[in-house]
Amino acid sequence: MEKSWLALYTKPRSEFKAEEQLISSGIQTYLPTITKLKQWSDRKKKITEPLFRGYIFIYADEHERLTSVEKPAIVRCLFDNGRPARIPDWQIDNIRKMLESDTSVIVHNGIVPGAKVMIKSGSFQGVIGTVINESSGKSISVSIDLLNRSVIAHLPDNCVLEVVKEH
Repeated sequence: MEKSWLALYTKPRSEFKAEEQLISSGIQTYLPTITKLKQWSDRKKKITEPLFRGYIFIYADEHERLTSVEKPAIVRCLFDNGRPARIPDWQIDNIRKMLESDTSVIVHNGIVPGAKVMIKSGSFQGVIGTVINESSGKSISVSIDLLNRSVIAHLPDNCVLEVVKEH
């Protein structure tokens, strides 16, 4: 099996520990994170947390996949039709592009239906996603179908979208 992006399910609140264990074994990982301002009764603090709780991505071949699922913080690899579920490179690239921008993102559990579009201008240029309508205006979600999760970003009114065909 050639290298491809795979999703691993981690133990609860063990995403960063899983990342350390995988990197120490020489496995290429991607753990998308966001920084949030948390409010407690006595203080506020910025914390970094995983974008998708309970998941980490690896770029691996079959041998590396087998090595990764032996790590204490990893529960299992996600499968699709009896095979490790491969995540297309473009979906990982879209998540990276969205997180590189200064726009706040929201993780929406569940796939949002709608038209597939590519953003043609602005900080999200080149991102492919699904358009959703919210009362606040134009939004786009980028879905990782296998995880049943979507990242939603609110787009400026001057953002140009172009409908694209399925990959």
